[in-house]
Amino acid sequence: MKITYVERNVNLRDNFKFRVEKKLGKFDKIFSDDAVAYVTVTVQKNDQTVEITIKDKGIFYRAEQTCAEMNDAVDKVVDVIGGLIRKNKTKLEKKHKSGAIDSFIADYDFNDTVAEEDDFEIARTKTIPVKPMSVEEAILQMNLLNHQFFMFKDADTNEIVVVYKRKAGKYGLLIPDDED
Repeated sequence: MKITYVERNVNLRDNFKFRVEKKLGKFDKIFSDDAVAYVTVTVQKNDQTVEITIKDKGIFYRAEQTCAEMNDAVDKVVDVIGGLIRKNKTKLEKKHKSGAIDSFIADYDFNDTVAEEDDFEIARTKTIPVKPMSVEEAILQMNLLNHQFFMFKDADTNEIVVVYKRKAGKYGLLIPDDED
């Protein structure tokens, strides 16, 4: 797995990078050699945030944790990603190396206990009109509905996009891309 680091308000030391590589190394038997992990470390005052995004075969795995110490944040992020893998084990076995996920789960004990999901249950299906509007109009509409996300057709590009509210209170925009 190739690891790319992004440093925000911090210069990462080699021992931290070694720790990340060791922690992510336990996922080697699950992911292909083409997998890429993006590790973003942000330091703001007393908070140290570690975000890890792993991309493999068109599937993204992402977790983010904020702690007083970045080593603690890395440990928690890796546990969250491991929990996501365990929770979705049955579905992921079709995409990844056969048997590797069972072996991975048996080898590592994660702090959280998450039940495996065999089926995804759709609780509700809703049809929505997708009308052309600006991003600002979509954010306003999302806020008026008190939703966390809103799908709309961008008036400039004519593409279906999604605007969403991020944890920090800012907004994000999801734009479709045909890339694998």
